Amino acid sequence: MNDSIILQCKDLTKRYQQGELDVQVLKGINLSIKAGSRVAIMGASGSGKSTLLHLLGGLEKPSSGEVILDNIHINRIKSSQLAKLRNQSLGFIYQFHHLLNEFTLLENVAMPLLIGNQSIKDAQQHAFALLLRVGLEHRVQHKPSELSGGERQRAAIARALINKPKCVLADEPTGNLDSKTAENIYQLMQELNQELQVSFLIVTHDKALAHRMDTVIYMEDGRIVDAISEK
Repeated sequence: MNDSIILQCKDLTKRYQQGELDVQVLKGINLSIKAGSRVAIMGASGSGKSTLLHLLGGLEKPSSGEVILDNIHINRIKSSQLAKLRNQSLGFIYQFHHLLNEFTLLENVAMPLLIGNQSIKDAQQHAFALLLRVGLEHRVQHKPSELSGGERQRAAIARALINKPKCVLADEPTGNLDSKTAENIYQLMQELNQELQVSFLIVTHDKALAHRMDTVIYMEDGRIVDAISEK
């Protein structure tokens, strides 16, 4: 890990308004993620964890404040530029893998490269190399419905890493897995963090996963209330 900051937010707020209902979900969040770091975000349901992750990933716009990814203020650029930056610099992992059932595992993992206009041959070569790394080389021609939950999540991790992102954002990546499978996913993310120096920012309720990170950030009622180093 080095001291360069790959992702940060400043005074980030988010409100949702629907008719007379006005809910402030985030209340002035300041956060910096260093290159190669591993950070967990914990907090009760409704504390704003997933909303924060969505804003950091450029999936939603803040009500106020700034998100800066790789020195670019993402809320000041065009949506087409944001989509390209997000595809190049970020990887996403969700509790439910979001693999496309009509495509093979190889095609699913190659998809971000194809979206970025890489040739099918090159994209599939890179996808195969990553599937080999996560232990799924024997499953490349299988559809997601033919895989176990752990295999699908390993494939989702491979897809998140295919563009060699600076940071992977993960929302409850082990939340749908049994304890043994979750353990395998922990170890895989730790190995990939060390090998590739990619940062991981993980929203989780899983204390075992959180305490393996470098830092655990605790959220409550839309605010960061504590940050504890696990080193």
